[in-house]
Amino acid sequence: MSGRLGEIWVYLAATPLLGLALTLLVYQAADAIYRRVGFNPLANPVAISIVVLVTILAATGTPYATYFEGAQFVHFLLGPATVALAVPLYAQRDRLRGAWRPLAGALLAGSLTAIVSSVGIAWLLGASPGTLASLAPKSVTTPIAMAVAEQLGGLPSLTAVLVVTTGIVGAMSAKAVLDAVRVRDPAARGFAVGVAAHGIGTARAFQVSEETGAFAGLGMGLNAILTALALPALAWLAATL
Repeated sequence: MSGRLGEIWVYLAATPLLGLALTLLVYQAADAIYRRVGFNPLANPVAISIVVLVTILAATGTPYATYFEGAQFVHFLLGPATVALAVPLYAQRDRLRGAWRPLAGALLAGSLTAIVSSVGIAWLLGASPGTLASLAPKSVTTPIAMAVAEQLGGLPSLTAVLVVTTGIVGAMSAKAVLDAVRVRDPAARGFAVGVAAHGIGTARAFQVSEETGAFAGLGMGLNAILTALALPALAWLAATL
């Protein structure tokens, strides 16, 4: 019986749509668990989905490249989904006009803190230059982070793992951290989550409120731009010192 099931899996694995169907089914199950436990941050559906999918691929011996042939359709939708974040942000345009100064300060502080703290700690622990370059853009969305890491001499694949890990940890811990420091304003909470935890944090912010999600999307986008511009300059400065 197990041999027959193995033959069926080999046949299905050759179909590109298997990766897409598997991804959607696993995420739906993870999201159901997330809702069942009252949106507890520790039951983040992205984290659950990653664990389940990796387990399935490892258990069946399915190469990641084979899986990604179908899953790439989900990956393609990241672009349109990111652009669509402008719609709820447009609804907050009046408030945005009066808050651009504190948001600019928060963006600069958050972006530089994410870069300096991660690279500094890794450097103290003896990380290689390639690892440092891979780690530096960990708080921005994956496509930009991978491109920046490659430009700096890092490993894009390692950066992708670090970005996803950062997003999951940020989405899980954001509420507790922001509550602890008594940040109550929805816009401030959302912007902080977007800067620190990019798309995964932004998805979590939209589950809180549209206002929180809109400012999280703003923080994610602005941090990506600032990091892409600042990191090469910081790397050049570090090399000349």
